[in-house]
Amino acid sequence: MSSSNSVTVQILDKEYSIICPPEERSNLVSAARYLDGKMREIRSSGKVIGADRIAVMAALNITHDLLHNQERPDVPAGGATREQVRDLLERVDQALADDQDSKKG
Repeated sequence: MSSSNSVTVQILDKEYSIICPPEERSNLVSAARYLDGKMREIRSSGKVIGADRIAVMAALNITHDLLHNQERPDVPAGGATREQVRDLLERVDQALADDQDSKKG
């Protein structure tokens, strides 16, 4: 994919470039904003220190909310939503791994 398919998002004061199909850009940006907000909430609580730990706690909280909403009968369970979240989490994992690799070298 070319760099024209790359979207730069900012999460907890760091920029991440993520390759994304044009039709998914707005969803990716929304997800990044949501994650950034959750991570900032956790950081501001002062109970969790370190970006990696904050990211894990945010992921756990978001996953908990997602699973809780799937269990509610009045909220339709969306297989597509689950797949989109899984795909976005894989992209974030890859971006974090790439960031760690760039710090080592």
